Formats: sequence, C-alpha cells, structure tokens
Amino acid sequence: MSDTLKLVSPVDGSVYVERTLASESEVDQAFKEAAGAQAAWKLVPLSERAALLDRFINAFTAMSDEVIPELAWQMGRPIAYGAGEVSGFEDRAKHMIAIADKALSPVRPDPIDGFDRYVKREPLGVVFTVAAWNYPYLIAVNSLVPALMAGNTVVLKHSGQTPLCAERMAEAFEKAGAPDGLFQILHMDHAMTEKAIQHPDCAYVAFTGSVGGGYAIQKAAVERFIGVGLELGGKDPAYVRADANVAFTVENLVDGAFFNSGQSCCGKERIYVAGEVYDSFVEQFVEMTKGYRLGDPLDADTTMGPMVRTSAATYVRGQVKEAIRSGAKSLIPESHFANSKEHTPYLGPQVLVDVDHSMELMTEETFGPAIGIMKVSGDNEAIRLMNDSRYGLTASVWTSDADAARHVGDLVETGTWFMNRCDYLDPALAWTGVKDTGRGATLSMVGYEHLTRPKSYHLRVGS
Repeated sequence: MSDTLKLVSPVDGSVYVERTLASESEVDQAFKEAAGAQAAWKLVPLSERAALLDRFINAFTAMSDEVIPELAWQMGRPIAYGAGEVSGFEDRAKHMIAIADKALSPVRPDPIDGFDRYVKREPLGVVFTVAAWNYPYLIAVNSLVPALMAGNTVVLKHSGQTPLCAERMAEAFEKAGAPDGLFQILHMDHAMTEKAIQHPDCAYVAFTGSVGGGYAIQKAAVERFIGVGLELGGKDPAYVRADANVAFTVENLVDGAFFNSGQSCCGKERIYVAGEVYDSFVEQFVEMTKGYRLGDPLDADTTMGPMVRTSAATYVRGQVKEAIRSGAKSLIPESHFANSKEHTPYLGPQVLVDVDHSMELMTEETFGPAIGIMKVSGDNEAIRLMNDSRYGLTASVWTSDADAARHVGDLVETGTWFMNRCDYLDPALAWTGVKDTGRGATLSMVGYEHLTRPKSYHLRVGS
C-alpha cells in the first residue's frame, strides 16, 4: 500500500497535490498531544475560547483569494461560487460561537430548599472529525467550532480529495495563536483512520460521507463506548403542489438539483409534480437547465464545473442509461453541452421524465447532475413516493398553503422539512438525518449536546 496521497485534479487530470500519509506512531502522537491539550483547554473560560476562534475565522477568511482557486483545482467547483463556501463557513462558525454560552449553560430543575442541583455540560475529550470533499470547509466547521467551544480538542482527517482544506485551517489556527495540540490535522488512509478511531484518546467521531463509509466507521468503533455522528447518503425529494408558484419553484429546484454539479448532500435528486402544473413545470425546468455553462471551473463565466472524478461521472451516466433502457426519456441530450464527454469528469445536467421507482435514478443516490421528474395525483401519492427511500436528510414541498405544508411534513420521513426552499442548511436548526442517512446531529443548540456529556451536581447546602 502506498504511503503517499496523490490528489488528481478533476480540472485536467494532473496530480495537483502529493502528501505523505501519517504513520501509526504519528497518529498515536497526535491523539496524545490532543488529550494533553484538552486537559488545559477545558479550563479556559468560554469568552477566551470564543476570542481565539474569532481570530481563527478572521485568519481563514483573509485567505479567500488562495482558498477559492484551490477549491476549484481540488474538487471542481467553479470559482464563481467559491466565495459562498468561505462566507458560509464564517456564518456557521460565528453562529455556533454566539449560542455557545446558552447551549453550555447548566440545566437547573425547580429549586428545593437546602439543595443546589444542576446538570452541567462537560466536554468529551478529543473529537475526531472525518470530513468530506464536496463542501470541505462547511462540513468540517459543523463539528470543529462547536467541539472547541465546548472544551474539546480536535483532530481533523480531511478527504484525500481536499487535503489543502485541512492545511488551510491548520494555518489559520496557527495565525490565531492556538495552543499546541488544540487543533491538528492528519492525512490518512482507511487503515490509519480505523486505528485513529480505536485510539484510547479518541472520544467522539464526526463523520460525513457515504453509507458504506458510515458502516466502516461504526465497525471500527464497535468495541469502544464512544459517540459516533454519521451524516451519510441522501436521495432528497421535492414535491410541487398544484398551488405552487411554478416559475419561482423551477428557479429554486434547478439550482437545488445542479449546484456543485449535483454533488450536494441535501441536493434535490427526485421531483414529484402535481398533474395540474406538470407540463408547465417540466418545460420551464428544461429551459432553465439548458442555460448552464459547463467548463473550466477556473473560468469566471463557468456555472458548472467537472464532477470530482471521472468514475463519479461514469456512475451518473450509468444511472441515466439504465433509466432510459427502462423507459425513461431524457429531455437534454448530453450533446447539448459541448464539453460533456464520456471518460471525463465533465458531465452536463440531465433531466428525465417517464421515470418510476423501479429505476435506480429514483431510488439510489446519484450525487451528480441528473434528476428524474414524476407526475403525481396529489398529496397522498407524493407522500408515499417521498417515503419510498432508504434515505432521509431533507425534503421539500412547494406550495402557497402553509397548513398543507405542515401536514405533509408531519408525514414525510426526513431530518429537515422545507417549504418553498431547498438545498440549504440553517445553523440555528439541527442538521440530522433518518434511516440510512445516519444518526446524531450537528449545529444548533442540539449539536452541542452531541459534543458534550451531562454531569449532574446534587449539593446539600442547607446543612
């Protein structure tokens, strides 16, 4: 097995980054240093933790001119959208800092004379974050900042596709004056990642990735009594009711389906449309989709870059071809986008109709720029089809009737329910999933509960 990480850029197939992978002794040293640093960090007042993290955020955002093109080279996102990841990182981090005092405050039951009783939130120790490549900064920040605010230390293993993202964050912490061992990064293969999870100083694992990866993380932790947070696959549905504003809905769902070349955990992957507005919806959806500019992500005019690797594009093409063989109809020939070519990661967006749930396109995660649209008779059929999935991260309804939206939402099996919005993460709300999408939660007040443990105090003060 190679001891070198080689990042192949989707832009041109060149090796963009090479790094030496961590050895077992380096993994051991990192976790021991993190544990030592955590003993002191948990005693640091919350205001001082917040001040250090503010400096970290400022140092990171100051690097945006370097970070944005690096993102394009590493995972293919057009530079036109890179600033959104930097600003999103800042917004989420600042929100989690702002709510930390309330989230970590002791819980006090009704008073009893002569006793002081409360439940305190204690840090877990060393949090091991294993982050994905598709939103490399946004995914990492979800656990990183609240873990540190709660008094934990962090070891970050980023995707082999985005190692420079880990290094940029380490650089920002150094500029912020972080103490040794507070935040560390390791470039690791799967075997070393497993050993890291099994390290006695690893207290919690925050993982974002595939369902298969989630099972591997759980298996590695099975003999340890530690928490494991898993955000895994998705097949997020949208339901367009007959009373929806069609033009507004199309604009949002096209973006929700194809932003980041469809490589979004909560991107739209299947759409169900009421018969009354189906024809109009499909016509407008196709027209807007044809407006994308597929090409070099370093070109400011590009609105859709390559997928992360050729194999990912090949998988999406395979789903589309299988659906067409089973009776689906493609409304946008791949030839419409001149840069969309077989055996490359460049793939133009695809819209298919005459689809059903016998096709993998409608049931298995696509994670690419292809979407199936089905006609439905109303709420009951839409609910049944939305729930006909082993995944459940987000789902959305498009309607002018808020009461109907709440009613449908109560019946849909999902972690987040949207009305007239999609492909969005609100840091004030818990980010969580159901079924094979995983377990645990990040962000919001709830996210802090998973990065701490309760410790009860029962003090007799009246004796």
